Amino acid sequence: MSAPVSSGSLSAGSRTFCPPEGRRFALIAAILASSMGFIDGTVVSLAMPVIRTDLGASLAEAQWIGNAYMLFLSALVLIGGVAGDVFGVRNIFAVGIAIFIVTSLFCAIAADAQMLIAMRALQGTGAALMVPGSLALIAKSYPADIRGAAIGKWAAYSSLATAFGPVIGGAVLSTGEPWMWRIIFAINVPIGVVALMMLIRHVPADRPSAKRPMDVLGAVLATAGLGLLAWGLTDMGAVEGSLPISPGMRMLTGTALLAGFVFWEHRAHSPMVKLQLFRYWAFSGANLYTLVLFFAFSAVLFFMPMTLVAGWGTPEWQVSLLFLPMSLFIALFSGLAGRLADRWGPRWPLTIGALVVAMSYALLAITLPAMELWGATFLALVLNGLGMAILVSPLSAAVMLAVPDDDTGLASGINNAVARAAGLLAVAALGALAALVFRNVLGDGIEGAGFGEVPKVTLDTLAEGRRVTATNSAFQVISGISAILCAGAAVISWLTQQSWPDRGKAPAPSGTD
Repeated sequence: MSAPVSSGSLSAGSRTFCPPEGRRFALIAAILASSMGFIDGTVVSLAMPVIRTDLGASLAEAQWIGNAYMLFLSALVLIGGVAGDVFGVRNIFAVGIAIFIVTSLFCAIAADAQMLIAMRALQGTGAALMVPGSLALIAKSYPADIRGAAIGKWAAYSSLATAFGPVIGGAVLSTGEPWMWRIIFAINVPIGVVALMMLIRHVPADRPSAKRPMDVLGAVLATAGLGLLAWGLTDMGAVEGSLPISPGMRMLTGTALLAGFVFWEHRAHSPMVKLQLFRYWAFSGANLYTLVLFFAFSAVLFFMPMTLVAGWGTPEWQVSLLFLPMSLFIALFSGLAGRLADRWGPRWPLTIGALVVAMSYALLAITLPAMELWGATFLALVLNGLGMAILVSPLSAAVMLAVPDDDTGLASGINNAVARAAGLLAVAALGALAALVFRNVLGDGIEGAGFGEVPKVTLDTLAEGRRVTATNSAFQVISGISAILCAGAAVISWLTQQSWPDRGKAPAPSGTD
């Protein structure tokens, strides 16, 4: 690897470690790595029915195929950002990509659900180093006067990849071959290798900007606490628990470990989470808003493909098109929403956005029994995309406006971790609830039928009707709860966020103490 470059060796005023000829390679590597991370969640959810069929995975195992990745990403993403400061952004970013490549390859050749879950956990660890490193690499590679344009390119191209990646994945999955889901993991290997080679050959290593200990104990407590809590929630919907230790005891232990995490972060010399930031009312409100809204959003995103593919028999390529408006709307309208938040404050766009998303999920719950894919479900998801486009950029602005300027990077990282943790808990809790509703509506007499699972044998007309009805009922409950939660998020925004009449009138952050 190249030797570190100090800021003192750069031309006057640039204060970046990367020479001009290497910046475009840093930008492309960041776009490729971000695209792998962004696409992963959507495409894996889309592929879940065929993964379950090919590997014989249960609903709980399917939840953990998603949750193992989210657990380590949400628990370690903050320490991944700190690692970049301690060991150099380029180096940690490259290590994250390398881990992601190797584990993606092992995901592609997984022999059973247990192996896939283990590799997904390691993949999430790589993503925890890779995700914060992508934007940090751009920020340190480009001087301030052109940094905004570089970040804009990163956001635009990453959004396009996020929009069209699932469409391509859906087309691949729709070929009908049960092993085709493996390609969605294998494709990460050449993409990651290209990004890694660009970094090694064209981007010099940066000098670490901080010398401080890593909060390893904090990371262990957060991972163990979230993992046990999610494990307990997942098994609440199982006929039998995974271990003699009851789900309730696992949840209680997980909650205790998370309380220990908070206790430790209060006293740690170099904490992973700066808890003092939560003294700012708007910051606490923005993170509670994130927790509630992304809990709902993640649940719908994860369980809808199961409902449509396994329940309705819809081809994966058609299901992938349903999510296209959301990615396109976010890419096209986030800039406008951000400018409106700058002018009027985040309260209005966050409130309106959450209400629009709540309406979309309520529409899903009401129209689901009609099974009108394009006449109802698609329209509901168009509305969902519009609501997310209204709120995504103002949410980032609200988080960073709520704290002093020196803490904006850390505040953004905390909010990212909260959003990931919300997804983890949503898949665990609402998956368990969906399983209970499905079994209750289905009744007895149909063997081998489960929520989000393609039947192993052909069912007669009556049994198939009961299975589809049970599937719809389970997802109706998920959609209905998600609608209520998003309406609650709108109330949280209205009560905790600020607005101002003119651009530039944003008040300085003020704590409650």
